[in-house]
Amino acid sequence: MIDRLIARGFSAAIHALTGARALWEGCIPTAERRVYFGNHASHGDFVMIWSALPPALRRGVRPVAGADYWNRGPFRRYLIRNVFHAVLIERNASERNGEDPIQQLCDAVDGGASLILFPEGTRNTGEGLLPFKSGIYHLARQRPELEFVPVWLDNLSRVMPKGKLLPLPLLCTARFGAPLRLAAGEDKPAFLDRARAALLALSEDGGTATAAVTGEPA
Repeated sequence: MIDRLIARGFSAAIHALTGARALWEGCIPTAERRVYFGNHASHGDFVMIWSALPPALRRGVRPVAGADYWNRGPFRRYLIRNVFHAVLIERNASERNGEDPIQQLCDAVDGGASLILFPEGTRNTGEGLLPFKSGIYHLARQRPELEFVPVWLDNLSRVMPKGKLLPLPLLCTARFGAPLRLAAGEDKPAFLDRARAALLALSEDGGTATAAVTGEPA
């Protein structure tokens, strides 16, 4: 119960600071298992996507996060494990103790969860997108039934600029695009290029007049 109250508090804070507006331009919210993949500019990115989802869906959505960052200190560990139920991935291969990151993601999906991940693999402090890491392709190959939904986050890097202690209240938007699936015979470069292009397209078109807008707080 305490964990849920803390999660609701985070959602309320994100809504107060950013509005956490969701534009469903290419799909509608659903409990079907999905992988939401977005651009990565701050440590608050997954909270923004999570908060932009309807409250009824959030409990079934797990962020994918770097264990090296989130295991630093008891407060971070508590938040990421108990409040957000993240799938923690060791980015340093020497620290994995035989764990396969793709299998960790498959296990989470097989357990009924949807995922939030960031294929750039690290925060991007510039414009556009960094090249995508291959993990999203390997997950799609292992679980081809999954829908991969691109989510472009506007303005979030300006809410908490790197090196600043206090967040700035600015309107932020999460744009949800049309789902992708791995096509039969599609190789890794083609899938990564297609996924990256789908995410970039959401940053360029500025939204559509028919987009469904949601932004309800917890």
